[in-house]
Amino acid sequence: MMSVVSAGESRKVDTPNGVMTTLASPTQGQAGQAVWRVDAKPGMVGPVHAFDAELVWTWLEGAAVVELGGRRFEVGAGDTMVLPADVSRQMFADGERGFVSVVVGPAGTQVYNPSGVSEPDACDLAPKNLERLVPPWAR
Repeated sequence: MMSVVSAGESRKVDTPNGVMTTLASPTQGQAGQAVWRVDAKPGMVGPVHAFDAELVWTWLEGAAVVELGGRRFEVGAGDTMVLPADVSRQMFADGERGFVSVVVGPAGTQVYNPSGVSEPDACDLAPKNLERLVPPWAR
């Protein structure tokens, strides 16, 4: 079965670090994959986190540094990165441009704190301590 999700139907979630826009998911287009766009604010420092499934990130605009499993990667427009499951990651957006990315992962993928401890300034959308949750943009 094929579905069309019009631009006006895209679900947008504002976070302290930018805007997450669901392009397709089980609840949006009945997709078996979750596809979302990340519009990261310039200078954004994302939380340390991990997902229980592989995610594929493609940068469309701007640039970032991704710390993945203790290694640093510089990425920019046109680059794609495969982030494996259960590996700690943190993203740092370019200070002037931020970045825009499209992310694909399995529907229902869960995010969690790899240390099992919440960051003290974690936003309301972030998992708390040992909690694992499906982010709103992947539902």
